[in-house]
Amino acid sequence: MKVLKKAAIIKNTSSKYVMAERRVLEAVRHHPFLTTLHYAFQSDSKLYLALDYVCRGDLFTHYNSRKLAETDIKFYIGETILALEYLHKMGIIHRDVKLENILLDFDRHAILSDFSLSRMFFPHEKHRAHAVCGTFTYMAPEVIAGQVIVILQMAVVVKL
Repeated sequence: MKVLKKAAIIKNTSSKYVMAERRVLEAVRHHPFLTTLHYAFQSDSKLYLALDYVCRGDLFTHYNSRKLAETDIKFYIGETILALEYLHKMGIIHRDVKLENILLDFDRHAILSDFSLSRMFFPHEKHRAHAVCGTFTYMAPEVIAGQVIVILQMAVVVKL
């Protein structure tokens, strides 16, 4: 169960991310390689998301322990691609795919999780996302370079 404190959500102005995560989880309930939301409810001070229990940890931990065979890695990549393909067909961009967000279930299948940075497009919207988000370590160099240029441009404008 994922438990979120409402006060922390309000303090960090992350309510739009929490709402986006719940919307995405509700839209993708029945895919074998995506986290499944069973229930969502709240108390006066907390939000609760009852998700599948995925018991074998994340790929980051397994990768660092160096206990993954090349055939296993190919298998997990394939399952993750199927999950991403399904999300894209549903008009959803995950935006934070990383080893820490790919979990292994009891049967050792890859389960994509953590949809807090996801973007869901509606039919009337243009399919484009402008925000740069995700984990810096996993970003493409051209994305990082583009952000450095924007920051430098902003610094020049502020000094003028």
